[in-house]
Amino acid sequence: MARRDPFGDPEALVRRVYSYVAYRIGPGADAEDVTSETYARALRGRSTYDPSRGTPIAWMLGIARRCLAETIAARPVLTSQLPEPADPGDLEETALRRLTLRAAVASLDERDQEIIALRYGADLSARRIGEILGLKTNAVEVALHRALLRLRTRLESDESSVIGGKDPTLRGRIADDSV
Repeated sequence: MARRDPFGDPEALVRRVYSYVAYRIGPGADAEDVTSETYARALRGRSTYDPSRGTPIAWMLGIARRCLAETIAARPVLTSQLPEPADPGDLEETALRRLTLRAAVASLDERDQEIIALRYGADLSARRIGEILGLKTNAVEVALHRALLRLRTRLESDESSVIGGKDPTLRGRIADDSV
């Protein structure tokens, strides 16, 4: 059986890997470095890709997860010093929403953060997340549902939070997300 080239659609892979990494550590140079290291490792290990074990994106995100873990372990301040990009709307309200959401996500355990990052950062389906984490699709759906419940609870428990009390857009997306 001929092996399929995992880099058949490199542009889509780059976008997905970078989106996932940026979701975890923020956009910018650090996310670009992790994405580059992911590709360097993937190119060196290109012959190890086995299409029967998963899709190219699942394989690449598995590599990215390891690169990300090494980067975070080496530089723990990386995730706490993320700059907020300017938004043309109400900057104060938007910044407060982002900070509140970021703090709520950061308060979740590592597994919940990982599942949320794979779902929303890499925009993967439950099936694809299952391939990466070695779980069944149903287990991923349940884990994501529970992670979103914990996130929603944290957001709602902060009564002074703009997100928890006044922003129906984000709360609606979290509440209505179908896996």
